[in-house]
Amino acid sequence: MSTSSELLAQARRVIPGGVNSPVRAFSAVEGDPPFIDRGEGVHLYDVDGNRYIDLVGSWGPLILGHAHPFVVDAVRAAMARGASFGAPTEAEVRFAEDIVAAVPSVEQVRLVSSGTEATMHALRLARGFTGRDAVLKLDGCYHGAHDTVLVSAGSGVATYARPGSPGILAPATLTAPFNDLDAAVARLEAHPVAAVILEPVAGNMGCVAPAPGYLEGLREACTAHGTLLIFDEVMTGFRLALGGAQERFGVTPDLTCLGKIVGGGLPLAAFGGRREIMQRLSPVGPVYQAGTLSGNPLAVAAGRATLQLLREPGFYDHLEHISEGLEARLAGPVARAGASLSRVGSMMTLFFRATPPRRFAEVKECDFERFARFHRACLEEGVYLPCSQYEAAFLPALLTDEDLDQTAAAIARALARSAA
Repeated sequence: MSTSSELLAQARRVIPGGVNSPVRAFSAVEGDPPFIDRGEGVHLYDVDGNRYIDLVGSWGPLILGHAHPFVVDAVRAAMARGASFGAPTEAEVRFAEDIVAAVPSVEQVRLVSSGTEATMHALRLARGFTGRDAVLKLDGCYHGAHDTVLVSAGSGVATYARPGSPGILAPATLTAPFNDLDAAVARLEAHPVAAVILEPVAGNMGCVAPAPGYLEGLREACTAHGTLLIFDEVMTGFRLALGGAQERFGVTPDLTCLGKIVGGGLPLAAFGGRREIMQRLSPVGPVYQAGTLSGNPLAVAAGRATLQLLREPGFYDHLEHISEGLEARLAGPVARAGASLSRVGSMMTLFFRATPPRRFAEVKECDFERFARFHRACLEEGVYLPCSQYEAAFLPALLTDEDLDQTAAAIARALARSAA
């Protein structure tokens, strides 16, 4: 038995399922999860001594790879001054200024500790601002683990939770298929909706791009019906561009939720938007939101250091070049396997269906058994990919041409092995 498997057996005695987040259980793929010992640059090393090229990056935030020296030094310096104060700091102010300067929709921002908190509070704020109760979410988008949005959700909910999972209360949540503008408009015409929330590029049913005109149509419809448009850019923020998907696609929401990269690998998230909406938050307004560790110095230091590097000229051109390079290397093997590749910027998913899906229902038509075999083969070939067909991969900016060649060759071998 491997050391990882021994640790999993020990963990199951004291942790439900042996993991602290369901997707880590590897229940949807073959074999046990590797227990990670450390990360360096673009590589992960497990407790059994195996090395992997990491295309998960802690589910998105590690755009600079693991343990980037500039980020590590920033966190070390912050730690020497104190890990948490539960009080304002200058660093929070400067970080908020950085976010406001980068993200088109954000005039004011509130820091929190997780993407779940960001979306939860953004929806509460939308209800408080509009005086309406109902929200509309799109099938397959995942917005964290709170009741309002655990309906028709992607990510681990699609993989591990039962439909109508016990304990979820979401009587005021409406749904519509992603990329179906007519269905969304019909919901807005039939109900007074406080907010439409979606991932502008889905990452939690795999990487699914918005259809041409879809985001623009939602923006127009929300404006016409007095509904706030919320972009959940927890994954896409600072990844698809410095200003996120809203910069890349030229569509400005009313509120934006940020996470992952914004914390530079530490627990940190944010939500922000138009000043008139954000001014409804306590202590200046009636909508309550709070968190003792919100804006804690360590996470803010990591976030500020990361954003400083992302602002360097040419960073996103380089990241796009890397992503295009891997896509080009994989085109032949993927086509021969009867699969398809969907990519937006440095987000990417290999789907086991002939054409890239546009809706959640199409993702569900993928060959999940073959994906499970493929995933295990990738691990054995030294490539660490998301352990669910419902999850996007995230490329780090540090990948070299040699890394891309090795990764593509390993994935090609895994595709061939998975056909058996």
